[in-house]
Amino acid sequence: MKFRYFILALAFFHVGTNGSAQNPYDLEKCIAAGLENNYSIILSRNREAVNENNFTRGNAGFLPSLDFSGRYGGTITTTEQRLTDGTENISKGIHNTSANAGVALDWTIFRGFSVQTTYKRLGEIQAIGEMSTQLTIENLIGRIAYEYSYFVQQKRLYKNLEFAVALSKERVRIDEEKYLIGDGSKLQYLQSKVYFNVDSSRLARQNEVLRSSEIRLNELMSVDDLGQSIIIEDTTLIVNPGLQFDKLLAETIESNTALLIARRGKVVSQYDYKIISARSYPYLTFSSGYNTTLSMYETGNSKSDLRNGFNYGVTLGVNIFDGYNQQRNLRNARVEIENTDLEYMQIEQEVKADLLSIFSGYANNLRLLRLEEENLATASENLEIAFERYKLGDLSGLELREVQKSLLDAEERVLLVQFQIKSAEISLLQISGHILDYIN
Repeated sequence: MKFRYFILALAFFHVGTNGSAQNPYDLEKCIAAGLENNYSIILSRNREAVNENNFTRGNAGFLPSLDFSGRYGGTITTTEQRLTDGTENISKGIHNTSANAGVALDWTIFRGFSVQTTYKRLGEIQAIGEMSTQLTIENLIGRIAYEYSYFVQQKRLYKNLEFAVALSKERVRIDEEKYLIGDGSKLQYLQSKVYFNVDSSRLARQNEVLRSSEIRLNELMSVDDLGQSIIIEDTTLIVNPGLQFDKLLAETIESNTALLIARRGKVVSQYDYKIISARSYPYLTFSSGYNTTLSMYETGNSKSDLRNGFNYGVTLGVNIFDGYNQQRNLRNARVEIENTDLEYMQIEQEVKADLLSIFSGYANNLRLLRLEEENLATASENLEIAFERYKLGDLSGLELREVQKSLLDAEERVLLVQFQIKSAEISLLQISGHILDYIN
């Protein structure tokens, strides 16, 4: 490709580079920035923290509850008594006060093993929260890897169009010289300028596509300046041609995060059924308390009354009839268990179908890549020969344009196939639970 480098150097000899002071990004750095700053990750981790906070023995009901209460109050009364002998007894503004304080202890000793089951259920919910965070992380890594690969592809397309513009510019220079010395026609010179403008227009449109991808990548990384320019280290897409379907399928069944979450969901539904079933068992509770009460009187035989007392008790009970709600809840719980089983099978089927479909495209594009790379090598050699013939006047401008177009088309096809392989690779790693390999 020495001819390509010669054309680019000739056209852009005086053009400087911008953004050289910026630190270049690679895929791992982009993913690290996204995992640190992306809002969806932060939200998912916060929800995970709530589930972790809820996973306690006290929340499950293992521990007793202890309450303290205190009260101070009084009464102001006026009493008028008219006795049968005609005398009157009037008491006005009698102010009596009282204060009491106490502690109360309540503890469920047995409720049909529902406490133990609830604790296990909270543990499963916590595990689901962790897996949900992992799934969010995997989705973000997949999106960043896809967008980064797309950005690399569009950057390569931009470079190819820069070469096309440089080649058209050099052709304009040659045709202009020929026209000025009378060795070429003005029509050919003007046609060269038209081609140059067409290629320049395509380059401008490609710059817009590249800029949009750059902004999306900044958004996924959640950087403060979404419009910042990204300098990337990779100049080509490196594809992995060694993925094997049988291995991916086994890893998917074992490690796919969506399937793992669905399995945990099945366990939670089974615990829900056991908790409802526990309501049919007798329950045993223990309660205890200590109270002290002080009363102050302004009238009567007593000026004050202080009472202290300790109480305790054990309650044994069983629900005999609740309007058939227990049976209804059990039937609903059995239906929910069946639903979670069906949901798991549905997710498993969808995952397998996605894996098979994506791997089929992956394998087919690997075969296409070899053909397109051969076409690209041939098209590059054809252009070098055609351009030399054009300078000697042995090739028309239209024929040169066709050769140039063939090269650009071949390059675009190679980049497209490479990107499709890379996209399939990202999806296959994500489905099989190995998307984290990009950061390990």
